[in-house]
Amino acid sequence: MTSSTIEITVPDGLAEAYVSRPDDQDHPGVLLHVDAIGLRPRIEEMADRIASWGYVVLVPHAFYRQGSAAALAPKVDLTQPGAREEFFAGIGPLLAGHTSDKSDADLDAYVEALLSLPGVRGPRIGITGYCIGGRMAIRAAGLRPDVIAAAGAFHAAGLFTDAEDSPHRLATRATGEILAGHADNDASNPPEAIAAFERALDDAGVPHTSAIYPGAPHGFTMSDTSSYDEAATERHFAELEALFARTLGGA
Repeated sequence: MTSSTIEITVPDGLAEAYVSRPDDQDHPGVLLHVDAIGLRPRIEEMADRIASWGYVVLVPHAFYRQGSAAALAPKVDLTQPGAREEFFAGIGPLLAGHTSDKSDADLDAYVEALLSLPGVRGPRIGITGYCIGGRMAIRAAGLRPDVIAAAGAFHAAGLFTDAEDSPHRLATRATGEILAGHADNDASNPPEAIAAFERALDDAGVPHTSAIYPGAPHGFTMSDTSSYDEAATERHFAELEALFARTLGGA
């Protein structure tokens, strides 16, 4: 395993990004969209694990407009009682500034950067995202159906809303397979919204798997926070590995 940090030219400047690769051979590429906490060691660990399956993984710092990954990273231990909730209470302006039109505008640069990395075997790629990144991954599947063969979204927020930019509207354009692993009792993605999201994919004929992970809270994959759920996280890894294996081929 090797890793590095690169910079990507994006519409509003430069975005740092983490790259993980299993070896020096050619492999399919995977784009990983971060959660609202951002690019940090836990995300890098997840990228390394996905890379170990036989992929070159690119993780952009999605919030580059608001500051560097280091500047925006939590300064406290989010596994401690109340710390995660306090952190999220303070990042409202950051999330408000990361609108869908801005994240959509960055997508082409991220895709091009991934496909341009040495050892990335195109033309199709995979994508996975967490929390706000899950919503971005679903949008990406519809925005770039020409290249995205598979999209995973885990403990994502707002996949079906009444808004014009609701992810479900774009998801119906996807040609790749969609995998959605939902948090249980998630106010940002309630059961009725999940059911409506699934109906939209059914009606559009988009191949997909969608399930609520029982007892898993929002943010369940993030072991550096109090929301971590090991069983749900391992289920997510197993299902994501199988998704990429059947759509991208792995090593």
